[in-house]
Amino acid sequence: MNALRIRRATLAVTAAAVLPLVLSACGGSDSKKDSSSSSSEAAAPPAAQSSAGGDTAMTDKPFGTACASVPKDGAGSFDGMAKDPVATAASHNPALSTLVAAVKKAGLVDTLNNAQNITVFAPTNDAFAKIPKADLDKVLNDKAMLTKILTYHVVGQKVAPKALENGSFDTLEKGKVTTAGSGTEYKVNDSANVVCGNVPTANATVYIIDTVLMPK
Repeated sequence: MNALRIRRATLAVTAAAVLPLVLSACGGSDSKKDSSSSSSEAAAPPAAQSSAGGDTAMTDKPFGTACASVPKDGAGSFDGMAKDPVATAASHNPALSTLVAAVKKAGLVDTLNNAQNITVFAPTNDAFAKIPKADLDKVLNDKAMLTKILTYHVVGQKVAPKALENGSFDTLEKGKVTTAGSGTEYKVNDSANVVCGNVPTANATVYIIDTVLMPK
């Protein structure tokens, strides 16, 4: 009887000694796992940081102060314009309505929409408003002159923002436009500011500018 009691007491003591070790081992495993997971998460950069930063990331997207006024969705948004050829895409942007009307008057809608891999420097309504009304009306009613001016705004190749830093490009009008600047600030012909640049359309890259360019 005494031997049985001693044996039970021994088993109880052994269990009491082993149980904390088992629990400790389990807790240590979880602790290590959590620590490893936490360390791994800390080492991995946030998605936003990994995709942002650097000139390349910046110039992959539209840039400029006027870009903020572009709708977030619909045909007039950046995603919407990227699906349409350039003349059609411009018609969805209210700030380019004067340009769109001029393109229609010159009969250039199909020409621009069917061209491939072009760049368009697109003057805003405010840019056209800088021209005295009498002069603008004269241009709008002279198809040859209007065509000359509009095709001067078109370059027969896609121009990346980096190429604008110190660029010179042949236009469809057979003249040249020059560009200069860096980052998100560029000028065309030392007179027009790019207010929303690198806007994608189905067949063109568009740089919206605040002054109408005049060929020589």
